[in-house]
Amino acid sequence: MALTKLRIEILDKDAVDSGKGLLDHFDVEFNPTEYTLTKAAQIAEIGIPGVDSPVLQFVRGQDERLTLDLLFDTTDSGMDEAAVDVTTLTRQVYQLVKIQPATHAPPRFLVTWGTSLSFKAIAEQVQQKFTLFSPTGVPLRATVSLTLREYKTLEEQLRELKLESPDRTKVYVVRRGDTLSDIAAAEYGDPGAWRVLADRNRIADPRRPRPGTALEIPPLAPGGGAR
Repeated sequence: MALTKLRIEILDKDAVDSGKGLLDHFDVEFNPTEYTLTKAAQIAEIGIPGVDSPVLQFVRGQDERLTLDLLFDTTDSGMDEAAVDVTTLTRQVYQLVKIQPATHAPPRFLVTWGTSLSFKAIAEQVQQKFTLFSPTGVPLRATVSLTLREYKTLEEQLRELKLESPDRTKVYVVRRGDTLSDIAAAEYGDPGAWRVLADRNRIADPRRPRPGTALEIPPLAPGGGAR
């Protein structure tokens, strides 16, 4: 059975520059022995005088984090003048946290390992630790520690949440060609409720809301206005 390697694939193709170390994709030399996924929520404490503990209020979720260590080694090239600098291998990982000229930002990428790990991310921190050197000081072995933050667009998050409570304010991301009448018809079953959306979101032209805008969709009161 063939060994499946952990792979990193760059999603911002404009940022790819193999001449500077950022490849379209690459497999790690040695699979990690472990990795950690961390997910948290931001909770506010509401202090009420005279009670035993504060009331807890959910504020928002926080992005998931993936941390792992990758080992790189070039000792098979020898320990003498022919020794290969291990940074020729670690450079491509280090580029994950570097600003790329074409995009003016570090690249977005996808980490996959078999069928169990698929993590779209940006790099928060990349740390290189060199642990073995040739007699002339060439680094031959390194451990690269990665701290990665999950990357999701607003539209992806809203689609996954599937917030459908009719009595709560929702959010809709405007698509190209949408009008407020179209959105009101889809959300309320009444295209005439477009004015509720325009008032809540301060939209000047209901026929041309800007694509990518996150609109608040408030629940309707019995009289037809926003609650």
